[in-house]
Amino acid sequence: MRSIFFIVTMFFICLSLQAQTSQKIKDLESQRSELQQQIAESESLLSSTKKDVKSQLDNLALLTGQIAERKRYIETIERDMKTLDAEINALQRQLDALQRELSDKKDKYKLSVQYLYRNKSIQEKLMFIFSADNLSQIYRRMRYVREYANYQRLQGMEIERKQKQVNTKKSQVEDTRAVKEDLLKESEAARQKLEKQEKERQTILTRLKKKQSSIQSEINKKKRSAQKLNAQIDRLIEQELEKARKRAEEEARKKAAKEGKTAPKKKDGKKGTVEKFNMNNEDRQLSGSFEKNKGILPMPITGPYVIVSRYGQYAVDGLRNVKLDNKGIDIKGQAGAKARAIFDGEVSTIFKYNGMNNVLVRHGNYISVYCNLSSVSVKKGAKVSTKDVIGTIAKDASGNVVLHFQLRKETAKLNPEHWLGR
Repeated sequence: MRSIFFIVTMFFICLSLQAQTSQKIKDLESQRSELQQQIAESESLLSSTKKDVKSQLDNLALLTGQIAERKRYIETIERDMKTLDAEINALQRQLDALQRELSDKKDKYKLSVQYLYRNKSIQEKLMFIFSADNLSQIYRRMRYVREYANYQRLQGMEIERKQKQVNTKKSQVEDTRAVKEDLLKESEAARQKLEKQEKERQTILTRLKKKQSSIQSEINKKKRSAQKLNAQIDRLIEQELEKARKRAEEEARKKAAKEGKTAPKKKDGKKGTVEKFNMNNEDRQLSGSFEKNKGILPMPITGPYVIVSRYGQYAVDGLRNVKLDNKGIDIKGQAGAKARAIFDGEVSTIFKYNGMNNVLVRHGNYISVYCNLSSVSVKKGAKVSTKDVIGTIAKDASGNVVLHFQLRKETAKLNPEHWLGR
């Protein structure tokens, strides 16, 4: 019974290991497939054919974003190949161990077969049994003959099972190596496309370097516009924090009144400062849920996209004295692309700037900001769910469709890329 239980147990262990390897390969393929699709779709976002400085800067930003996506894809392939190398090594060790076990069992089986051959006749077995000195010894010898025959049968089954395990493991090794070979081809193709994009970027840089004063003028213009927009967003968020503080105080007052206690007195803040965001129960629950989804929140844009300007202060590689300072990220999409909510929340503010619509959505003490919308699909105070459409992203004179997106925690500015799943 123990031998049969061992065989069954090992059979299921083998199936489990095979399933784990297959699932690991499927997971890697799924992740790469999503990245590959995103890159393929982003290539449909055409560059402007105009040669003016603004259009060329836009083209440079688009190409830089596409290059970053391609590099990320190549890095993913390299990580996957390392994972597959480790998997192949582990599978090979398992295969070697199985082959040693199979060889050992075959050797033992061979010896037992030789023994049986030497004592193969029924008469010899009967003589062995009936040559016993007493009835008790006859019984023990009969049981020995029966158990030895059963042992032989189980040995044969074990060799057959072990052979199947070896064959399965060989197949797993070969399949994993085939996946790695395909990855190497994908990596080479991606590197060739990357080289082509790098050359295109260099061509744009060469053109732009001849127009340094015009570049600086265009950058300064963008900076002034961004500063005004950010000042307005900051002011509106301060107002939202004040509203939240009042809501929390009102909730605390009602709770204290219900319990027969005295509500805590309001603390006067210094002029020009913003008090810490005071959350009521609903805000607190929403904030906790939002934080749990860090790194997997959906992109705030529908369809193909490329991040053309990243968060923070950074110099534009290849251009002298050209520095950008972005309080969020700029995402280029296709014509007709929509802005969508990254999480459940409430539309706290809708305002206009430079003729464009901008929307603030509050998620507890987190606030997401969607700028540069030609039209809005929500109203102030409306509840929105994850991926609900906020509005349509505007198209500029050059045909660019770019969503400016920010993320705040109270008044603190956050890097959206750390929160979005890509």
